[in-house]
Amino acid sequence: MTDFNHPNRAIDALAERLLRRETHQLESDQLVGRVLASDVLADRDSPAADVSAMDGYAIRLSDFGSRSAVPIAGECVAGEAPPPMIPNAVLRIFTGAVVPDGCEAVVKREDTIEHEHSIEFLSSARNASPGEHIRRAGENAKTNDCVLAAGSLVTPASIATMVNFGSYSANVFDQVRVSLITTGNEVDRFEQESPRPWQLRNSNAAAIESMLRSIASVRFIDHHHCRDDRFSLAESLEKCLSESDAVFLTGGVSQGDYDYVPKIIPGFGAEIVFHGLPIRPGKPILGAATRAGKLILGLPGNPVSATVGARRFARPLLAKMSGQNDWREHPPQVRLHDSASKSLPLHVMRLVRHVENSFEQGKENAVVAAVPSLGSGDLVSLGQSIGFVEIPPGHSGEGPWPFFAW
Repeated sequence: MTDFNHPNRAIDALAERLLRRETHQLESDQLVGRVLASDVLADRDSPAADVSAMDGYAIRLSDFGSRSAVPIAGECVAGEAPPPMIPNAVLRIFTGAVVPDGCEAVVKREDTIEHEHSIEFLSSARNASPGEHIRRAGENAKTNDCVLAAGSLVTPASIATMVNFGSYSANVFDQVRVSLITTGNEVDRFEQESPRPWQLRNSNAAAIESMLRSIASVRFIDHHHCRDDRFSLAESLEKCLSESDAVFLTGGVSQGDYDYVPKIIPGFGAEIVFHGLPIRPGKPILGAATRAGKLILGLPGNPVSATVGARRFARPLLAKMSGQNDWREHPPQVRLHDSASKSLPLHVMRLVRHVENSFEQGKENAVVAAVPSLGSGDLVSLGQSIGFVEIPPGHSGEGPWPFFAW
């Protein structure tokens, strides 16, 4: 096990040991959020023919030699084959219409004086060069070009590209099967009754399960809750590993007498890649991988630590397992409004909220502000946040800092 001084390095080291899923075919209406397992190729040139980029007139450059009005011999419209060019005449053409053979340029309507059956060229039109305002066949892509690469996350924009090139289905990686184990004698659902003062509702299960279910490339399998008992925990982990590709646990990852997660994981042939990172909240976090490339992520039991840890570590690791090539996160940079705080020798994840009227004279707009928090058990501050910023060790102030939205 290696000591890591940055969360990203710990994530990278663990990601190297994780395997992608198998593949299968899906129809286009089921693809958003899934990951392509093979390239999507162009079935024809794009554009499929030379087309006009403007509303205007299809011309030969020799037409500029006319000192009088030039007749309009017809028109080219989108969705129809163009009429032939006639000597000493132009064709009215519309954006997206196929350019007829013999057309050397398109002149914009604004560069002409239009009559009912003819046009005159303004001086601005006479500077036209060959190919002006014509989009050439294949300038976007040639037949058999790769238009979407394997490992791409499918978005609504991707669907538009696929359908344009005749791909109404695609080969995708299977969903990553994920199970969740929460721990703690004090924790239960208590849905029909009020808990006693020494008992807690299972907010970790609610938060992490909802996070997992929001990811289309993930299939949530099951949630187990274990009391602080080594044998029941090992039994649950064995079951979850048998039916899942990734198992997340909350609680039991520190060094206490009832923290059994680090003790039982090696018994499943799993390598603990990291246990404890210089982060707050969530320092005891544990990451492991089995010989078969399955993920085990042990999160602290405190709800802010568990939710922040799941967002910061689980999301990119699941993206890697789902088959994405660009699985590492690229968080936007934001500035903190009213950012007075002391620096710490840790990566500090600070809960933040939106700011209104945050403009300060002479500075860029602050985008977010810290949510007042009383620690990693403060579920009020967690619920009032839109995400968190990550401040490196030894730093403080307004940033900019990377922002991770919920």
